[in-house]
Amino acid sequence: MSDTPQAPSALESSLDGNTTVMGGTNSVSPMTAVGRAPRQRTSWRERFEITLLSGPAILVFLAFVIAPVVAAFYYGFYRWKGFGPPTDFIGLHNYKVILTDPEFHRAVLHNFEILALSLLIQGPLAILLALLLNRKMRGRSVIRVLVFVPWVVSEVIAGTGLGLMLPVNGAINALLTNMHIFGDVKIQWLGPHMALWTLMAILTWKYLGFAIILLMAGLQNIPEELYEAASIDGASYWQQQRRITLPLLGPTIRIWAFLSIIGALQLFDLPWIVWGEFNVDRDGISTMATYMAHYGPRTGLYGYGNAVAVVLFIISMIVAVLYQRLVLSRDVDGAVTDGRKKR
Repeated sequence: MSDTPQAPSALESSLDGNTTVMGGTNSVSPMTAVGRAPRQRTSWRERFEITLLSGPAILVFLAFVIAPVVAAFYYGFYRWKGFGPPTDFIGLHNYKVILTDPEFHRAVLHNFEILALSLLIQGPLAILLALLLNRKMRGRSVIRVLVFVPWVVSEVIAGTGLGLMLPVNGAINALLTNMHIFGDVKIQWLGPHMALWTLMAILTWKYLGFAIILLMAGLQNIPEELYEAASIDGASYWQQQRRITLPLLGPTIRIWAFLSIIGALQLFDLPWIVWGEFNVDRDGISTMATYMAHYGPRTGLYGYGNAVAVVLFIISMIVAVLYQRLVLSRDVDGAVTDGRKKR
């Protein structure tokens, strides 16, 4: 055996951190040695294109989203009447009043009641109707349009029309009286005992079409071969929906639920228009947004209104982040992105 040391192999050289290329020595990381290509730098041309295309959207987002949020944080520390620069600095006084006001507590409770009822009522109805309208049937296109029309109608138009039809002497009670359904009894649809359920009926009528269209789009992505294989194995229709449709429709349902949660927390227009400014709290359907409008601009306390907006923003942000971490994260766990390890 010769005592002359042998040249290290390419793999040994790469693991040692040195390799010889064209007479020179370059440092190569172990990840490069096993086949992972080094990350290429973004050229100036690509950076310019990205800036040019995304710049206008970023500017609009900064001007109409970030700037108002920052301004609300700023004005919330002042007793401000809405004109001139704020000078009466009161610190956290506005926030102390908000967090100790029983009316605000009721508004928060109403928001979460509407949130829970929206998920419990609209979710199952949307799934059932989406499954029905996804099947081949006569007049399916017409029914789809009729279901989707309420969502397209403006909240102002819908609220104004319903506000005229739902009072005690409105068209709804007149129709029920003429049909002899409740006799001569006139239901107070907008009263304290029925207000919450009336509001949920309005919200379901208004936004159910959006949920159905969203779920039907998700149903189109489920391969028909899965249902054919299940039928061959003897699975019934409802077993197919339980074992195939609902699991594969899960990401779409979770996205709809997220949009419904954010909408419930920020609900303003329909209660404000149908019940009116001075009735939403009395009838038990006030929300954080109606509280902000009533005790902010309407009373001239713009600093207090901005503080309420900040609290509403923080509550919505906390709920959105928790939902994303606890629910939506399962939909991206399998995604492979740079800088993220596989689980």
